[in-house]
Amino acid sequence: MNKKRAVVKVMTPGTPEKPIAPSVEAILDALGEDTRREGLLRTPHRVEKALRFLTSGYSAEIQHIVNGAIYEVKYDEMVIVKDIEFFSLCEHHLLPFYGKMHVAYLAKNKVIGLSKLPRIIDVFARRLQIQERLTQEVAQCIQNLLDPLGVGVIAEAQHFCMMMRGVEKQHSGTVTSAMLGAFRSNKETRDEFLSLIHSGK
Repeated sequence: MNKKRAVVKVMTPGTPEKPIAPSVEAILDALGEDTRREGLLRTPHRVEKALRFLTSGYSAEIQHIVNGAIYEVKYDEMVIVKDIEFFSLCEHHLLPFYGKMHVAYLAKNKVIGLSKLPRIIDVFARRLQIQERLTQEVAQCIQNLLDPLGVGVIAEAQHFCMMMRGVEKQHSGTVTSAMLGAFRSNKETRDEFLSLIHSGK
């Protein structure tokens, strides 16, 4: 069965930016606020700056982020980096969701610099997202870069769209996973991953 892939508009360097601040000012005005009062004078510009940062993943380039930090090594075991913090914006309400990811891959004589995994997560987290797609995109990116025997990614997050509005459940959490290659087909590999990320907790 063919899965329909989401189309992501990726901004390239040099693409002219449309101003956001005037739209923010219009929203504040529609909410009944006085955009001329002291506390709000610079708010539209601050919001624009914040949104540019929180969506900077659209203009990031994976190859530039990795910067050649992929190494040929005689190693064919599991590599895990766990408890990687991330922050993102829910594409449905533009409210934050945040949490941590556990990333593993089963090496095939090729490894990536450990600091690159959190940077890769940031590329995809700094876009308008849903947790399920974010988890899958991180896993697929690592698979494409390293061609390992398998990749496993688990994300645990809390969503402000559930905490502040709607059902208003402050202590609810969402867990998503993406298992590729050996992590999907081999139960022992998957169980080892799950055991190692929960060890010491």
